[in-house]
Amino acid sequence: MNRKILISVALVAGLAAWYAFRPERLFIDETVNESFPAASAATAEPTAIARGSFHGNAHETKGKATIYQLTDHKRVLRLTEFATSNGPDVQVYLVAAPDSTDAETVKKAGFIHVGALKGNQGDQNYDIAADVDLAKYQSVTVWCRRFSANFGTAPLKQQ
Repeated sequence: MNRKILISVALVAGLAAWYAFRPERLFIDETVNESFPAASAATAEPTAIARGSFHGNAHETKGKATIYQLTDHKRVLRLTEFATSNGPDVQVYLVAAPDSTDAETVKKAGFIHVGALKGNQGDQNYDIAADVDLAKYQSVTVWCRRFSANFGTAPLKQQ
């Protein structure tokens, strides 16, 4: 009887560890290739209002982040030529700091959740709420919520 309980406990612990760490994500890439939101033919082209390049922090991260003002007054964060490590519960944040190279800077400065990372590779778009103050939120961070890890950051320069 004790052996069955021990096996059951080990199985549950193993499943919990797998769920927490999701080790298969270290080897499986999720590629996204979203096109840029289309502009209406009767209106002007979208305008880049801020842009920057990613640098790695906890994981190698590269690519470009650009915030566009669309003709319908919506704003979109576009990641291009983007690549980082995969992981569990990875999110995209706008951070109230000019740059962040560690997790503490993100936590202390404050951030706005933009969305769950759609893929660890490729071009992707994220809507930014109209009330977000881009003078305050000056960088984009790829963040793993499960481990409070700052994968990489793109400091944004106003255009």
